[in-house]
Amino acid sequence: MAIVNVTPDSFYAESRMESVEGLCHRIDSVIAEGATIIDIGGYSSRPGAQEVTLEEEWSRVRMGLEAVRNAERGAVVSIDTFRAEVVRRAVEEFGAIIVNDISAGELDEGMLDVVARYKLPYIAMHMRGTPSTMQQMTHYDGGVTAGVVEYFRGRVRDLHEAGIAPENIILDPGFGFAKSAVQNFELLRGLPELRALGYPVLIGVSRKSMIYRSLDITPEASLPGSLALAWETLRSGAAILRVHDVAETVQVMRLWEIYNKI
Repeated sequence: MAIVNVTPDSFYAESRMESVEGLCHRIDSVIAEGATIIDIGGYSSRPGAQEVTLEEEWSRVRMGLEAVRNAERGAVVSIDTFRAEVVRRAVEEFGAIIVNDISAGELDEGMLDVVARYKLPYIAMHMRGTPSTMQQMTHYDGGVTAGVVEYFRGRVRDLHEAGIAPENIILDPGFGFAKSAVQNFELLRGLPELRALGYPVLIGVSRKSMIYRSLDITPEASLPGSLALAWETLRSGAAILRVHDVAETVQVMRLWEIYNKI
């Protein structure tokens, strides 16, 4: 899954695309490099990110969806949003999409109904609070892995009750969201426990602070660390890798495939 941010303030500058020309170039490039899903985001979820109105988010997402449609390469599209209305508008104008929701439906009570109505694949991510408050909510009784797994046990039941089919559910443990640096690595070690719930797992660790702060470097210098963790998440059973650097990650995935055939 290739990250395409139609935002001015996402934490990694190279992922920001604010013009149609830039978007089209980015989308063409990542598809050529091997991306099978294009993840369009119009609302930065980094800690302390600015609030964005519904209309502004939709304007950005719509521009991204137009660029994907113009690419005419048959790419699968996901939208990184917690707003049900953005999803509804996207489906009505552009057709079926994947919904990538950082709040697992908890920031907009209408989200699960919309996902169920249109029978959309749904990525439910673990987070506490909001992007502006989440890093004040990092205490987990019994440890972070147990907390995340227990959360998803309950949340999956909610998704089923809302009418979302089990085969449409994908789980994202939410690295960097309401987790300290140490907790991120604890969660990475515990990924097999999350995978044991029986749902595909999406992992997003690309160029995140668990890498660059741990190594005292910048996001721009964190590609080697991102690739190292990509290998580890594949080893732990990740089904989808959400990344900034598609070509390099595809090489890691191909080596992983070769490794597992021996």
